[in-house]
Amino acid sequence: MAKLKTKIKEYRENVGMKQSELAELIGVRRETIVHLENGRYNPSLKMGMDIAKVFHATIEELFEFED
Repeated sequence: MAKLKTKIKEYRENVGMKQSELAELIGVRRETIVHLENGRYNPSLKMGMDIAKVFHATIEELFEFED
């Protein structure tokens, strides 16, 4: 089964953003960002698009499936 990998942490740290700041921008709790970054939560398509907009990236740049 493929696992969803994310580059959210990398993108967030590259711009000096805290988890709580990202959470506020997309309307979720900081814990949700923690779970996303640790691969314990798969975001909805809308959440993925919201995160991509924050970083001016595509969903494909932020998320990928790993076998």
